Amino acid sequence: MGNNYFQFKEFKIEQDLCAMKVTTDACIQGAWTPILPNVARVLDVGVGTGLLCLMLAQRNKDILIDGIEFDKDAVVQAGDNINASPWKDRVCILEGDVRDHDFVHKYDLIISNPPFFNDSLLSSNDSKNLARHTLFLSYPDLLKVLEAHLLEDGYASIMLPFTEYQEWKDLLAQNGWFELGSLSVSHTITAPVKRVVGIFGKNKIAAINEQSLAICDNDNKYTPAFIHLLSQFYLNL
Repeated sequence: MGNNYFQFKEFKIEQDLCAMKVTTDACIQGAWTPILPNVARVLDVGVGTGLLCLMLAQRNKDILIDGIEFDKDAVVQAGDNINASPWKDRVCILEGDVRDHDFVHKYDLIISNPPFFNDSLLSSNDSKNLARHTLFLSYPDLLKVLEAHLLEDGYASIMLPFTEYQEWKDLLAQNGWFELGSLSVSHTITAPVKRVVGIFGKNKIAAINEQSLAICDNDNKYTPAFIHLLSQFYLNL
């Protein structure tokens, strides 16, 4: 996935301007995150290349999606990717700081693959540091975004590494939120969980249940579950 572009079945992601490229983990989040029947408007926090916006737009032909991004280069890249897609009329890319942006709407679903790391070493790449480390958007900041911009019966999809996910889950529980379901992702059937996609809401809406997914079997071939999940997106599945 180190190319300057990633070709999906129905859209193409150019990624040369973005610090964070297309990842398998993000593709899993975009393919798995439930789009419940009440969802009409979606907000993607930290758009990056526009990947999650486009995956959700492909999966549901009726939803309207806003994506907000702080990094100027990523805003340009995501806008170009959206405009080259079949769903440019349903996706809007906003430039700004999600913590103080004046949104027109509240949202039924907020999705984010937020900065992961709290206390790890920084690289020499400032854009990558902003994308990967909680220098700009801390977990309490992200919680405030959900509190401010989700509708009462809305829900959020958040993906984090396993350890950071436990911190996030505890933070939300302390503030009256419920984990409605989750997907634990491991590289192989026998490997430890490396990422978790969690669904959270202030109300106990339809349960999503706890699920797990191994990307590869012990022969390093895609598992049937992974193929089923990503087959509408990946070219060779």
